[in-house]
Amino acid sequence: MRRILLVFLSVLIYSSNISAQQLQSPSEFLGYELGSNFTRHHQVVDYFRHVAATMSNVTIEEYGKTYENRLLQVAYVSSQKNIDNLEAIRKNNLQQIGIESGKNTNDIAIVWLSYNVHGNEASSTEAAMKTIYELVTKKQAWLEKTVVIIDPCINPDGRDRYVNWFKQARSMPYNKAQVAKEHNEPWPGGRPNHYLFDLNRDWAWASQIESQQRLKVYNKWMPHVHVDFHEQGINEPYYFAPAAEPFHEIITNWQRDFQTQIGKNHAKYFDKEGWLYFTGERFDLLYPSYGDTYPTFMGAIGMTYEQAGHGRAGLGIMNDEGDELTLKDRLLHHHTTGLSTVEISAKNAAKLNAEFRNYFDNSALKYKSYVLRGEEDKLASLKSLLDKHEIKYGFANNGSFKGFDYQTNRQGSTKTNGKELVVSTDQPKGKMVKALFEPEAKLSDSLTYDITAWSLPRAYGLQAFASTSLVNATPSTKKASTLTNIDKSAYAYLAKWNHVKDAEFLGQLIQNNVRVRFSERPFTIGGKNYERGTMIIVRGDNKKLDDFDATVTEIADGLQRELTPVQTGFVDQGPDFGSPDVKLVGKPNVALVSGDGTSSLSFGATLHFFETQLKYPVTVLDTDYFGRVDHDDFDVIILPEGWYSGTLNESTMTKLKDWIRGGGKLIVIGSALRSFADKDGFKLKSFKSDDDKNEDDTANLDSYETQEREYIKELITGSIYKAKVDNTHPLAYGYPSHYHTLKLGSSSYQLFNNGGNAVYLGDNAKPVSGFVGSNAAKKQSNSLVFGEERMGRGSVVYFVDNPLFRAFWENGKLFISNAVFLTNKR
Repeated sequence: MRRILLVFLSVLIYSSNISAQQLQSPSEFLGYELGSNFTRHHQVVDYFRHVAATMSNVTIEEYGKTYENRLLQVAYVSSQKNIDNLEAIRKNNLQQIGIESGKNTNDIAIVWLSYNVHGNEASSTEAAMKTIYELVTKKQAWLEKTVVIIDPCINPDGRDRYVNWFKQARSMPYNKAQVAKEHNEPWPGGRPNHYLFDLNRDWAWASQIESQQRLKVYNKWMPHVHVDFHEQGINEPYYFAPAAEPFHEIITNWQRDFQTQIGKNHAKYFDKEGWLYFTGERFDLLYPSYGDTYPTFMGAIGMTYEQAGHGRAGLGIMNDEGDELTLKDRLLHHHTTGLSTVEISAKNAAKLNAEFRNYFDNSALKYKSYVLRGEEDKLASLKSLLDKHEIKYGFANNGSFKGFDYQTNRQGSTKTNGKELVVSTDQPKGKMVKALFEPEAKLSDSLTYDITAWSLPRAYGLQAFASTSLVNATPSTKKASTLTNIDKSAYAYLAKWNHVKDAEFLGQLIQNNVRVRFSERPFTIGGKNYERGTMIIVRGDNKKLDDFDATVTEIADGLQRELTPVQTGFVDQGPDFGSPDVKLVGKPNVALVSGDGTSSLSFGATLHFFETQLKYPVTVLDTDYFGRVDHDDFDVIILPEGWYSGTLNESTMTKLKDWIRGGGKLIVIGSALRSFADKDGFKLKSFKSDDDKNEDDTANLDSYETQEREYIKELITGSIYKAKVDNTHPLAYGYPSHYHTLKLGSSSYQLFNNGGNAVYLGDNAKPVSGFVGSNAAKKQSNSLVFGEERMGRGSVVYFVDNPLFRAFWENGKLFISNAVFLTNKR
């Protein structure tokens, strides 16, 4: 028997050696030395397929496509034994943390390596090819205790945008001078995806299809270690764990400690080579939507590794210290930390699994349930997000409970009626629930890398309570489809207006040539009350439609919109349907500005909103020729966040003002307001505190060491304010008397003297969540949030805060819809 076993093992070793001999290195496969050129995405896909076809201990899973139809894939790399038992390892891992039923445990470390989330941080995908090759040819021993999941390129669209540009722009041989064209990408750069979203900020919000498809695989595996490979400026050498403060409070001592162990393992290799690196600075673990924090809040050791380079480095560049930084250097450093991560994970596989199990004990969490109340559409939007993360929820049973009231910011009690959504922390992903729903994240340090407030109940416009007791709930059931009965005797159909899905419905109607009115005043008909903004679809307005009823009801059913047929235009109370206060919407022709000076992120978020949520067409213009465009071709022009001093020169500004006075509508978002504030012909005025007025007369005697900390007094790093709403203004139709706004910067503007202040901060405005510097706070009281300035027959709509930021502030999106469709109606 022993002789048979030895023969069998010999055959296995011989077969493995034959496979390894047939396997080509990346350089052999590609036909050029790795690091001497950038590799297009399809070539990377082909190389990983080659490895999987050659090596039986590597399998490929194609998990989706990008917006531009490029392949998304992961490779599973392990020992042959583990690959043969891959499904059992996966299931055992989910069972040990309670996600799947069963009591099996696991002793294999699951390590996930994610490359190239930012397209122009392109060295990491090159490193991914070198890493998989070395794992299967030289590091087989580590694979006995690990399953390594490699995603070679999270953002193929951004990567190919960068690589294709670089191949066209580069010199031959490459030019090392920083001023060379090949080191200066044109707008918008290769960093973001197709819609110019930063995918490294999209893990929790899952607004992009790349994120949505990746999360399905991630939740299927729930790895113990996750690495997100990045690049930073050309003068910062290399960053690896441990991370900087602030750490979110749900992060365990073990997660902190093992980050340090990993960092020390990396340092061993970097010290040997004399490579520079730093740890514990800049990159914190607070904001939940990063490629390091999201996995961390899901129990993993989540880490960011940052290599010097970014989109500036090309194939080689001279940094400020006079050293040449090459692509070969960059990929080698990432390759080294990738292997080091697998090595230490293999050595600590049992401990990783044990501590992973411990993480999912949520008994110590303060709040046991989050109870949410609101419009059905808003709850449905939130449920859709929770489904993407496979977070469980239900609907409250009738009863009462005590908890923290998000509206009043104090403890209170309330009764439930069975319609409230309940999300409990008494589930495996309870700590992620806390991170997403808690009223305010605890800050251990105010110097952070990103926003400091994101509470989902406020982002979705829901009344919420956080209870220290478990609120009983019944699992959610799928709601039956809403179908509208055609009533050919109806004088009109009515539809509500309080959610962005209603705006999508309106957009679909007018694109199908259905004429729609809306009421500027509340009214009552048939004993039912209707609010401002209610859509009124009158049969008499649509005589030219061949089948009015079928068209309207088909669109309504497709979007699950409820229609109420009425038999008359004579209301019980309020304006009749022929009143001057019942306006025709029209079919606005919308332009969206892009190009140099425009924030690519803001442009992308705006385009994404129109194309994927509102589903209403826009014409994209470029700042290069914006001044030469006939603005009269458009009813609405949108300026995303940006810096337009070069675009809005004197002649273009004059032309723009003439267009507005003639009836045009200009929508200005975020930082773009600076181009209009305090300018001739516009009423928008910057808000200046007494400190601002006196700052030129005061010497700054802060020490050099403390200047950064002193500077944050001027900042607002993503905080939430409770704003007042004038919901009689068309810009605010569909909203209650308050709105939680996400304030992303300290810029503030005075209230208009003669109306138009649709949303604003009142006296003694203070944040309900997030960090606000002491000096910035002084400028927020009695300041504008959203408003409209009338100018001739047209208007300018100002959004001081950007409701479309990262596509996750769901409750703000109806304001944009109101600005496009309902404002400036006389």
